[in-house]
Amino acid sequence: MQSNDARLLLHAVVPTLAIGVVAVSVSAVVAGVPGAIGAVVGTALVVLVMGAGLAVLQHTARSYPQLFQMMGLLLYTVQILLVAVFLMVFQDTTLFDTKAFAFTLLGATLVWIAAQTRGHMKAKILYVDPDSADAKKAETAGSPT
Repeated sequence: MQSNDARLLLHAVVPTLAIGVVAVSVSAVVAGVPGAIGAVVGTALVVLVMGAGLAVLQHTARSYPQLFQMMGLLLYTVQILLVAVFLMVFQDTTLFDTKAFAFTLLGATLVWIAAQTRGHMKAKILYVDPDSADAKKAETAGSPT
């Protein structure tokens, strides 16, 4: 993982975990231990799904830049489907409080998206690789025409 990829991931994970801690505290007060467990599960689900998505998208951008936009759309669709499958599997669970889980899932997702957007806006990512232009010039200068 490149340094700016890790930085983008860190800028999204830290605020999401912070809101997760707040959600666990509030859920524990409001709904007890099942609420706290629901908030932990919601936060973990957001960090895992969104973090994996960001890692896959950054890998695609590096390896296949021509597929970046299509992969982004596919990735967000897959993320929504993964969360939907999780919700269907655990819809009648008694392992955790589903309301605390749902509110935490929503809040953590919104915080992740906002933090990721802010991280991308503040990142100094080059649109053109300056090394590739220098290598092209050296290649053309060394060959006889």
